[in-house]
Amino acid sequence: MHSTGVGQLLRDWRSARGMSQMDLALRAGFSTRHVSFIETGRAQPSRQALLAIAETLDVPLRERNHILEAAGFAGVYRHTPLAADEMSHVRGVLQFILDRHEPYAAVVLDRHANCVMGNPSSMRLMGALVDPSLLAGQVNLLRATFHPLGLRRWIVNWDEVSHHLLSRAERELGEAPDDHTGVALLQEIRGYAGPPAAAARGPLAFDLLLPVHIRRDDIDLRLFSTIMTLGTPTDVTLQELRIETFFPADDASAAAWRTLAGA
Repeated sequence: MHSTGVGQLLRDWRSARGMSQMDLALRAGFSTRHVSFIETGRAQPSRQALLAIAETLDVPLRERNHILEAAGFAGVYRHTPLAADEMSHVRGVLQFILDRHEPYAAVVLDRHANCVMGNPSSMRLMGALVDPSLLAGQVNLLRATFHPLGLRRWIVNWDEVSHHLLSRAERELGEAPDDHTGVALLQEIRGYAGPPAAAARGPLAFDLLLPVHIRRDDIDLRLFSTIMTLGTPTDVTLQELRIETFFPADDASAAAWRTLAGA
């Protein structure tokens, strides 16, 4: 159960979404007075009221469970490990996507940017550009990108890329202060990024397609990276999965990638 009261949790999420109590009340179908009473603890909300408010605030499923638990209710959203038997069909679909994206790189990431699945091209790309010390065990894509021995050494447009990636990490990892792993990872990459990139906030022009220019020795790649999610899942694990795919931005980069794949 969260140590923070449910009223404070809702107030924090409303603030994060930039809504007033009146905005929230109108969108969720409650009176402003009732929203105010819930936030201040003067009213005990029902489970349905909490779910309606959380839906209006677009709260992630994991945090919706936390809100319910803080109010004394059981969580309603399952959290099934990706390795579980009942996830075999999902794993099959993900593997299909990864395989069909060859010869270009594609990875499946969990909520902390750990690579839980990847195609051979992604492993070749990482092996060519990232120090082996960052590839031992489960690879964390944020760490492998921001670390001084990581991808950043070869990214020509690093300021642009780091601005985007850190802004996205701030939004995704900074929304759950009780997620100690996420908070620690965010602090780590902030330290690697330095003050200018760490100040980056808010949505950016490259939220759909992020251009990345990589140059190392005879490797010169201009890529686009894009993130996909799994629709509107009702399982915490599935909602938190991200599929990141990379595409060559021009014919020369496609040829360079084929050379890298052959090597």
